[in-house]
Amino acid sequence: MRAFIVDAFTDRPFAGNPAGVCLLDQPADAAWMQRVAAEFNLSETAFVHRTAENTYGLRWFTPTVEVDLCGHATLATAHVLHTTRSAAAPDAPLSFTTLSGVLTARRHDQGAISLDFPTDVPTATPVPPLLAKALGAEPQWTGRARHDLLVELPDAATVRDLNPDIAALAGFSGRAVIVTASAPDDADHDFVSRVFAPAAGIPEDPVTGAAHCVLAPHWAERLGRTTLNARQLSPRGGRVGVALHDDRVTLLGHAVTVFTGELTP
Repeated sequence: MRAFIVDAFTDRPFAGNPAGVCLLDQPADAAWMQRVAAEFNLSETAFVHRTAENTYGLRWFTPTVEVDLCGHATLATAHVLHTTRSAAAPDAPLSFTTLSGVLTARRHDQGAISLDFPTDVPTATPVPPLLAKALGAEPQWTGRARHDLLVELPDAATVRDLNPDIAALAGFSGRAVIVTASAPDDADHDFVSRVFAPAAGIPEDPVTGAAHCVLAPHWAERLGRTTLNARQLSPRGGRVGVALHDDRVTLLGHAVTVFTGELTP
């Protein structure tokens, strides 16, 4: 079967977040997919099979667990389907049946792809004990989303320079710890973030679409706007455009294929 590595939320190779994409002829065994994802050893590997015209089943695995939502691997999958013309109508919207319901992807001018995802609004909670020590920075605000802990820090420089205790962060309940701050006034983006998910086998995720389902409603309320630009400040870095629509969020980004090959079953 055909397999790809695609850098997502970037317009140049070796930046953004790399995802594996495997094109299946039919649904595959979950244990086998988990072993393939461990072999790829990327933050997520996507497994996709066609069910109808421009409609697909899609699942995502980290090296250690299956996850029920992944933005960058969905972007990577849509990019592969468009560029390989695996979609029956290359420019038609793609529909993915997933553990998070039906997600759609649409290709735009200059190769950008938009994803329609559910929002995940965080609820304010007290700062968990020992969180500041684990992060090495004092939280200004914390909130719980469905799977993640959102932590607002004083400024973008603090987010950029953070050197947390990854093993300690794994002890906080949930999938990931998302740290964020508003961008400087002279920046070309509105907020920044980093995402640490050691409990899911990902010490730091380079660019995280699912995290922006949490970040978008948080910063839309803070900044009083529903259309925002974001930058994730991992060493690889990446950009995500977000637009809030009630309980849905549009994520916009580019993707670049860096590897193609054949996977032996």
